[in-house]
Amino acid sequence: MRRSGIALVSIIGVALSGCVQTRQFADVQFTPPQGDYRLLVMRPDVAVNALTTGGMAQPRADWTEQARENIIQALRTEQAGRGGKVLILSKRNELPGIGADEVADLERLNYAVAQSIALHKYSGAALPTKFGKGLDYTLGEDAVSFGRRTGYDYALFVHAEDNIASTGRTALQVIGVAGCFVGFCAPSGGSNQFAYASLVDLRTGEVVWFNVLATGSQLPGVTFGDIRKPEGADQMVERLLGRMKPGREVREAMEKH
Repeated sequence: MRRSGIALVSIIGVALSGCVQTRQFADVQFTPPQGDYRLLVMRPDVAVNALTTGGMAQPRADWTEQARENIIQALRTEQAGRGGKVLILSKRNELPGIGADEVADLERLNYAVAQSIALHKYSGAALPTKFGKGLDYTLGEDAVSFGRRTGYDYALFVHAEDNIASTGRTALQVIGVAGCFVGFCAPSGGSNQFAYASLVDLRTGEVVWFNVLATGSQLPGVTFGDIRKPEGADQMVERLLGRMKPGREVREAMEKH
């Protein structure tokens, strides 16, 4: 009986498992902004979907807009404690002398670079030419020109995707977990979240810091931070930005002293 009990606990543990993971990369000489810096926080790129019974992600515009508002407010609160001069964009047409199309172009450029970072730094498909270099990605002259025209030193990009399990999907999870008690354990994927923050030095165009957040659970009803709610957005922003680490060479120099 003892052996059966251990096996049952192990199976249930897998079915009910959930995790929150973050991992930062930075330019080897990166130091988190401090003092009299100027930071532009770009309009957060947000998508909140309903996860159907069959596992399809259906976009919800109302949830997305609510989540974006919550994230913007969370960013305002988080950045207020850091110092510097910060502007957080809630719309693309809020920069004097800069058109909404230009802002959107920079966002699309960053998205393409960020997808490459996520692929080659986080998925195991590392590029041999970038081994040991920390972050070695750039938005190029477009970002430098943007920084020169706006007067900002840095641009911070935030991307968040949240998939919320529907009632039917949650019911399927319950059935899957219940099956563990009778020897057939087939839990379905539940609510999950993927987000990243990308800091670009507008004086050089380089991506100097990047952090990914991924959460997921097989436990029915557990979301690890629902960004449709202010407290969930606060939690996500804190996980992404609350512990920004210096680059490797900076850390090594600090340890020597």
